[in-house]
Amino acid sequence: MKHQATPYFTFNGEAKDALNYYKEIFDGEILSIQTFGEADFETPPEMDDRIMHAQFKKEALFFMISDSFLDQTIEKGSNISLALELDSADEIHTYYNRLKENGTVHMELQDTFWGAMFAKVEDSFGVTWDLNFTKDQ
Repeated sequence: MKHQATPYFTFNGEAKDALNYYKEIFDGEILSIQTFGEADFETPPEMDDRIMHAQFKKEALFFMISDSFLDQTIEKGSNISLALELDSADEIHTYYNRLKENGTVHMELQDTFWGAMFAKVEDSFGVTWDLNFTKDQ
């Protein structure tokens, strides 16, 4: 698999509105939506309708969207990260360790309920990376 960095937008509870806006603007398709209420971990009831993960596509335009946790405030203009799907556990460990050096770990590398290893790291230049390795590839 060739690596492709995918834009990932994070909102303060406006992800559904943003998805519908982009669907109308670009005449695209919302491929999937999963709310925090559908996740297998506990969140406050106020999070139930917030989007945990969604995907949007219109031809070559592809991006992902989520809402932030209630205790996080995402500033407009800094609400984008790059999602990178990796090919192996070794590869995700390598990139995670390299990116976190002189950077900030927002989510430690860990196994997830969606069958992947995942980490969120801001590198030393302020770029945030969502690293994902799906185990059943």
